[in-house]
Amino acid sequence: MTELSIEKLHELLINGEVSSDELVKEAIEKSKKLQKKCNPFVTIIEDAKGEKITDNLLSGIPYGIKDNYSTKGILSTGSSNTLKDYVPFFDATAVVNLKKVGAVAVNKTALDEFGMGGTGTTAHTGIIKNPWDINRMCAGSSSGSACAVASGVYPFALGSDTGDSIRKPAAFCGIVGYKPTYGMISRYGLFPFASSLDHCGVLTRSVKDAAIVVDAMKGKDDKDLTTWDSSKIHLYNSIDGKVKGKRLFYIKEIVDLDNYPNASDELKKHLSIFNDSVEKLRKLGVVIDEISIDKNLLDVIPSVYVCLSCAEATSNLSNLTGIIFGPRGKGNTYIEMMKDYRTNGFSPLIKRRLVIGSYILQKENQERYFVNAGRVRRLIVDKIKELFKDYDGLILPVSTGIAPYLDGSKDELSKDDTAILEEHLQIGNFGGFPSITIPNGFIDDMPVGINITGNCYDDANVLNIAYALESTMNYKGMIAGGNNE
Repeated sequence: MTELSIEKLHELLINGEVSSDELVKEAIEKSKKLQKKCNPFVTIIEDAKGEKITDNLLSGIPYGIKDNYSTKGILSTGSSNTLKDYVPFFDATAVVNLKKVGAVAVNKTALDEFGMGGTGTTAHTGIIKNPWDINRMCAGSSSGSACAVASGVYPFALGSDTGDSIRKPAAFCGIVGYKPTYGMISRYGLFPFASSLDHCGVLTRSVKDAAIVVDAMKGKDDKDLTTWDSSKIHLYNSIDGKVKGKRLFYIKEIVDLDNYPNASDELKKHLSIFNDSVEKLRKLGVVIDEISIDKNLLDVIPSVYVCLSCAEATSNLSNLTGIIFGPRGKGNTYIEMMKDYRTNGFSPLIKRRLVIGSYILQKENQERYFVNAGRVRRLIVDKIKELFKDYDGLILPVSTGIAPYLDGSKDELSKDDTAILEEHLQIGNFGGFPSITIPNGFIDDMPVGINITGNCYDDANVLNIAYALESTMNYKGMIAGGNNE
């Protein structure tokens, strides 16, 4: 039953047709089976128990927590050997808020180490496989969460998104991934990657489920001074599917096939599917315009992201010394112990990113790289916010196509003319914009996604447009490998 929506499960719980204990037990059993197939979990909480059923839609519902959220008394590794035995003494605020409404955590999901990856291949517990095709990746870093939700283990799992780490795995796994406005959900207890870009969020199988979960997670938190009062925003109750007169835009330089002279058949199919969805929205009364943006500005988005995220990661991860917590390194002095701990604990990808970040933060390089990256970020955000004065959102395909094969995959920036199509979701993190990915069809029996990004604090509007588009499709609630219509 855990493959059902939150609304349907709540109805069954209220009517006594199923108990919370039964749902939790089912989710745990499904977790064990999926672990053997796809390796999406760090920890399965086998002693999890059901909760009392209340009027709250999440009461008694099982879910998963990405393993970079702090969980009291439960192993929280960030999928890194540097924290392979770390058991926190406190819960992240988002987890606390879900406990308050009676949601039941049944596992901790694996991720690219500390969220710094886009393939699901750098977790210390091994490679995370896509449930639609185990030879393909889930994308990252919220790989385990996406895999589990797509497989019907439970209706939702927590994720975090610094560049596209909720929204791209959602696309590759055929589910919904929602990153709210920056500060809507407290980051207290989320292991920091790049603090100015990090967002808490959720992966689900429908837009309404995403709204239900974030309604429970959000709120102002004195432990995170970037949070703001969202008490007057009611996402779930705001969804009505009425979108006539709404205005969206897409960026010509990103979706115009003429800009990709070497386009693969897969890319051609993906852009065709995107155009079909644009037409579906137009039939609902949504005005959608093509907008041109200076390609020089678009082309630097990936480089700006690397500069800022690596620099912030270098600062944030400086506390990982093996002295305060984590397995103690070997050596005769604390310097030698720290060096051993970080050298043997971090994956090659993390070490590369920290070397880049250290270089960027060197005094003689700060102006050239870090400060200039911040300036360009501001130019990009200002351009998008200027467009949001006239439009309700930006609509784009999520990537160049379906999930790549794991064999031979590398976690690095694209070097061809499709780089911006793979990396444009980073715009949502630069500006702290609400952004949601929903399923948008199939290519070669693998799912692809479409994304809608809107202005800060306009989450309800963004979700409602996504819901309206979702309602024209047959992809809501899909289960990987299941009998989907």
